[in-house]
Amino acid sequence: MGVVSDGKKAYRLLRKALASRSAVQRVRRRLAAQGPHPHHHYRIAVYFADGAVNMYQMRQWYRPLAELAKRWPVVVLSRSATGAEKLIEEDGPPVAFVPTVRNLEKFLAKQDIRIVLYVNQNTRNFQMFRYGRRWHVFINHGESDKMYMTTNQYKAYDYALIAGQAARDRLSRTLWDYDLDTRTIEIGRPQADHYSGTLPYAPDERRVVLYAPTWEGDRPSAHYGSIASHGETLVARLLATGRHRVIYRPHPRSGVVNDEYGAAHRRILAAIAEANAADPAAHHVHDDGPELGWQLAAADVAVVDISAMVYDRLAAGKPLLITRPADERASIDTTGYLSACEWLTVDGASSIVDEVERVAADEEAVARLRTWVRHYFGDTAPGAATEKFHGAIEQLMQKWDEWHARDTGADDEEDDDDVDDEDDG
Repeated sequence: MGVVSDGKKAYRLLRKALASRSAVQRVRRRLAAQGPHPHHHYRIAVYFADGAVNMYQMRQWYRPLAELAKRWPVVVLSRSATGAEKLIEEDGPPVAFVPTVRNLEKFLAKQDIRIVLYVNQNTRNFQMFRYGRRWHVFINHGESDKMYMTTNQYKAYDYALIAGQAARDRLSRTLWDYDLDTRTIEIGRPQADHYSGTLPYAPDERRVVLYAPTWEGDRPSAHYGSIASHGETLVARLLATGRHRVIYRPHPRSGVVNDEYGAAHRRILAAIAEANAADPAAHHVHDDGPELGWQLAAADVAVVDISAMVYDRLAAGKPLLITRPADERASIDTTGYLSACEWLTVDGASSIVDEVERVAADEEAVARLRTWVRHYFGDTAPGAATEKFHGAIEQLMQKWDEWHARDTGADDEEDDDDVDDEDDG
């Protein structure tokens, strides 16, 4: 039995290795067809060591980086073949595929990278930190009140670009001896300036409701998913009115752990298809695309679970309801927005039509929302966050100039004799 198990494991590892080698070859062919990167062209790099599974962390930065690149050329340093392949396929920022430390060094030697941006806390970020005389800046991939947002890893970076006062409060409560005034810069949510896209329907008098539940979670403390507890009921009520349009955007992992949860998801899809067949003008939407933006801007009201979607929607400054987890063991941080949000309970899902009308029109609810939007993101007027983002980069570029002027001309890159390298694969 053990021999068979070992054989299967070896076979899986072999298949994985062959797939990885194939992806490396595809990426190199595609990049070779695009031609070499111009020398000494890029000033900003985004370091991304993850593969395709975490592309959502990069994808939300495509548009803000494209806008930034009009002033400061931007390149993504991609360490993974599957990540690089996705960046190329999705027409993201220019890509430098640098799977080994040696590849990374060779590319840096031909460029003038002054700022390196990081969207996550991958352990391989440490391999990039060794390069001095450039700023290493954590920009994150979202805003939330999760523990991830206060990790001590913030101290590894020269600077962190944070959303607003809520982020400052979290960091000040958690990190010891961390100079917030010196090492953080508030930029709001630049992605919100790009909440746009082609609508899959023609706008009309219907009130649009975005329902964006998360998956069921793999442990009781993370049982935030609402598809089985709230979802079927609230979608059925909204479909029945003839006055609402539902945009259903479930987490792609919905149902991977719990069969009942997956079955409820499939019943919602069937109900949407049936409603559209009965009334083609309704144009209810099952949204499973990679792009997130137009949904947040188009919806009059959003219904979301406890997840990053809460804060993506909050940045839009428009009404939202948060589903209260049915499982009482689910962990809820009540020190931030969730202490005063508009909850939708399991019982309340039956009254979703009234709840949607209430949060859209109730003056007190609207006023509370505006207060929290300012607390998390500051000024959310169109273009304000983009201006702050560009201002932060400009500030760091000026600091780079100041330090560069003091430089004695020492070699920029340290001796690499004791740096671990990887096989080119």
